Amino acid sequence: MKYTGMPMGMWALFAGSFRKQLTEVFGYDADTARAITKQAKPKYREIIHSLPEFEQGDRFQMNLVNAAMIGAFILSMPERPDVERLTVYYANAMMTKPVWWFCRKSGKNKFTEKDIAGMQATAQLKAADRNPYSWNMEFYEYPDGSGYEGRFTKCGICVLMQKLGLYDLTPALCHLDYTMSEAGGVTDFVRQYTLASGGPYCDCGYKKKK
Repeated sequence: MKYTGMPMGMWALFAGSFRKQLTEVFGYDADTARAITKQAKPKYREIIHSLPEFEQGDRFQMNLVNAAMIGAFILSMPERPDVERLTVYYANAMMTKPVWWFCRKSGKNKFTEKDIAGMQATAQLKAADRNPYSWNMEFYEYPDGSGYEGRFTKCGICVLMQKLGLYDLTPALCHLDYTMSEAGGVTDFVRQYTLASGGPYCDCGYKKKK
């Protein structure tokens, strides 16, 4: 990934939250949490530098940046976390007030013509055919008009977590889809499979709340 201001801007936005949750979820004292964060920052830079540049129109660069950040923190922790607590940690760390606001704003545009056109364009792009750290997605609208599904056959987060030796912890990141859907306030998130859990694909289904 070309080293630009966006990745370090994301660090500035989330590092404090990631540090705070080290204490609240894992029970590290303040000094240890600061030390982990200090160690994670150069690891994060190193991960970002190693990634290819995302092409224009690829909407998933931010997803990979977030995965790079959690990966850097995990690699800087004194003990390897379990999936259950890491799931809570990642959700709490990511769901800052700006992210809650973003989810609410995005929720207002869900299922609009612009939203569906964006999903269709993403499905046609098939960016992972050229960049293994991106995603390939198929798009399906539910025939009963209740919403739609993005079905992912390639996942950049899976590739990155495999590279970092953290693949077994990937389901903790997958669960954020539920949290963000709920924060949007207009959809019920439904899923049957994830690639990280050995499924044939990752299905991200968004049903209109009744």
